[in-house]
Amino acid sequence: MSETLPPPIWVNTKQLLQKLTDDLASQSRVAVDTESNSLHAFREQVCLVQFSTTNADYLVDPLALKDLSLLAPIFANPNIEKIFHAAEYDLICLRRDFNFSFANLFDTMQAARILGYPAVGLDRLLGDKFGIRMDKRHQKANWAARPLTKEQIHYARLDTHYLFNLRDVLEGELIKRDRLVFAKEDFARACRFEESKQKVNGESWGRFAGRKDLSLRELTILAYLCKWRDREAEKLNRPPYKVIMDDVFVLMSKNPPENRVDLSAMGLSEKQIGLWGDSVLAAIRRGMDAPLVERKQAEAKNDAVLRRLEKLKLWRKNLGLEMGVESDIILPKPYLSALAENPPKTTDELAHVMKDSPSRVEKYGAQILKILGVKNAN
Repeated sequence: MSETLPPPIWVNTKQLLQKLTDDLASQSRVAVDTESNSLHAFREQVCLVQFSTTNADYLVDPLALKDLSLLAPIFANPNIEKIFHAAEYDLICLRRDFNFSFANLFDTMQAARILGYPAVGLDRLLGDKFGIRMDKRHQKANWAARPLTKEQIHYARLDTHYLFNLRDVLEGELIKRDRLVFAKEDFARACRFEESKQKVNGESWGRFAGRKDLSLRELTILAYLCKWRDREAEKLNRPPYKVIMDDVFVLMSKNPPENRVDLSAMGLSEKQIGLWGDSVLAAIRRGMDAPLVERKQAEAKNDAVLRRLEKLKLWRKNLGLEMGVESDIILPKPYLSALAENPPKTTDELAHVMKDSPSRVEKYGAQILKILGVKNAN
């Protein structure tokens, strides 16, 4: 599939956005992708939204437009199919930044996973199916920078341009292998709202709270270091790890430096020491004198729940190996805990727990109930 592509249409005014929306509204399906700046900002944001129709490729600039509410009816319209690749992250970002809701989705990555493809990246699939080559180096680019390079623009448009062809090929394979119904249920479940977790300034230390190799005093020092770093990262608008790395903070918490001269041995550069040395030492001193933080304890599951959980995991793993798919294709993760903690006693109860995936209930319901110890289920 070799072709010379016309330039994509850059959408950065309300008038151009209206023209785009009018075009999208006339389509039965559109391809969509987003680019964010998670590696380059304290709070990531969507920096580019790509759309393709059968006739044109569009690049929407949210940094220039700010208000993308004209697009909301497109995403919510059940009569227009939205084709994504790896939709989960895009949906999280679009919900977070623009409060969009979604209906009628096709996710080419999930389709490939259901078919058992060992490599499901878009570059690999387009290469294998159509001989299209993509330069994935741009995945880590700073998409908030303007102007975008010609290479970035070309990369961004390729993320949606060929999704129609890929979608159709994968749908045919799903039909042939009698797995399309699984895919449709997974697509519908992805459209349902799930509240995204917002980054709370000063709370990043909680990621370390379950570590057994840190005493409460060490964890308290780490908490004060993280609180300082989060404030600094937000002020500079960069990810916290681009201020000071986690492993350096862990080392400091276990062996608290007392003077600036000690910071170099902990892994800080001369530039970091010059910029933040005094602040880091002050945070450490506060952590050494402060009341101890509380260690977050994972909610303990009783032995019966754990046994059911392990049985379900083993069953889906073995069946996944037989079918050549990953285990969560057999039984998606959200159902695991629900079934283990509140095991259904009848087929009707199982169908209620797994109401979003009736095809899996029909295909695997008897096996699931047997694993859970239900005899003669009705």
